[in-house]
This record gives sequence, C-alpha cells and structure tokens, in this order.
Amino acid sequence: MLSDDWIKTLEDGRRVKFTNEEVLDVGSFITAQIESSEVVYSVLLNKEVNPLSRQEVESRFEHELSKK
Repeated sequence: MLSDDWIKTLEDGRRVKFTNEEVLDVGSFITAQIESSEVVYSVLLNKEVNPLSRQEVESRFEHELSKK
C-alpha cells in the first residue's frame, strides 16, 4: 500500500493534516484533521479515481474545512 501524509496551513492559520492511503483492489482512503481537533474527516474512494494528487485530496475537503 502506498501512503502519503502532509500538513498544510490554511489562510486563517489553522493547520490540517491530510493523508492519502492507497488501498489495494479498493481505491483510496483519504483524511483531513484540523490540528487540536478530535474530528477527522474521511472518505473512501473507489479505485477508478486513483491516483490522487495532494491538491485533489485537499479539494475533497474544502467545504468541511471552510467551516469554523
């Protein structure tokens, strides 16, 4: 399995940890977690959308991360 994780600072200063894990024969499991928050947003994507770039992963969570 391939896995990638990174931290991005949003314009408002919040830091978000993103993960993108390729699940064999299934697709991708992607997550976003705002620093100091117990809430983790996650999505399981079918294999037809693999591989995702970091920008594509981040864009999947834009709506959730726009909330304060």
